[in-house]
Amino acid sequence: MMQFVSGIGTYVLPFLVILTVLVFVHELGHFLVARRYGVRVEVFSVGFGPELFGWTDRKGTRWRLSLLPLGGYVRMMGDGDIASVTQGPVAASERQHSLFAKPVGQRAAISAAGPIANFLFAIVVLALMFATAGRPFTPPTADQVVEDGAAAAAGIKAGDRFVTVDGRPVTRFEELQRVVQESPGRPLAVEVRRGEEVLALSVTPRASEVTDRFGNTRKVGLLGVRSLKIETRRDDPFTAIWHAGTETVNLTVGTLKALGQIIAGTRGSDELGGPLRIAQMSGEVAQGGVVAILWFMAVLSINLGLVNLMPVPVLDGGQLVFYAAEALRGRPLGERAQEWAAMAGLALVLALMVFATWNDLVHLKVVDFIGRLFT
Repeated sequence: MMQFVSGIGTYVLPFLVILTVLVFVHELGHFLVARRYGVRVEVFSVGFGPELFGWTDRKGTRWRLSLLPLGGYVRMMGDGDIASVTQGPVAASERQHSLFAKPVGQRAAISAAGPIANFLFAIVVLALMFATAGRPFTPPTADQVVEDGAAAAAGIKAGDRFVTVDGRPVTRFEELQRVVQESPGRPLAVEVRRGEEVLALSVTPRASEVTDRFGNTRKVGLLGVRSLKIETRRDDPFTAIWHAGTETVNLTVGTLKALGQIIAGTRGSDELGGPLRIAQMSGEVAQGGVVAILWFMAVLSINLGLVNLMPVPVLDGGQLVFYAAEALRGRPLGERAQEWAAMAGLALVLALMVFATWNDLVHLKVVDFIGRLFT
């Protein structure tokens, strides 16, 4: 019993808090833009199902916390369903406050506002971290030089700090690593700082073959140096915002690349995680303190924004596709076509959730445990 209670405190509560904040931010984006365009918001719900508690504001919006905390929604006047695909009945006197009475551009802005809010939230959180706790990075120093490696042969010594590589300035070890890996067997001009001196050297990364889990081989360059330190640099507010925006873009691009690799089959689909793995990670980062929690929330917020931009009808991205079609055709798609598309989209989302949850069960070794019970 104590282990069960401990598990709730360690994993479930951090997961629910983090998810509730991110869902609230996402729905708040929809809410604010809808209000901006004069659309009446009837319900703002964090969670699905029966209401646990709530209140009604002076403009008639019911703010509610619902029983099932895995998501949320904003229901606007004229919504025939939560996905905003079909149009419900609206009195003639209230039509100007209906979602479907607004121009297609405004409806598209309302749909896009949720994911945009998630990206902006990530930037704000990261900027706050970089301006207060500092921005962690791996300095481009050669803390260890491998004997008989390419760096040692070029005269690079332990303690040298790389200034430029192949004519490009480097400020992080990862930047050096990327250039080197892309240049097997090709001479690179490098500048290193040794004490007060800056030395110009030439180094040729050694070509090495690496094989991924699917048996694909490729050549990469190896320099033979290791950086063992993590430095922290505190930014001023404007620099923090710039770096937070850059980091958000990098995380977004990296996520899209990973997703593309999974679709192409060059990366394992077992990396797709669902709510159970997110709960596990939430509990783990909660043990690492405020900075770890904020970083995790920023990454999760970016992923939530990206998922909702997928062109699936029940998601914001699917609504944007409908609105784009309406703008091109001069009239909306037929209600029947939208309903069928919404059902197909819902089936796809449910299938992905089942698949991700199965991955979670395998990852957490629940499947192995159940299998042992019957053998």
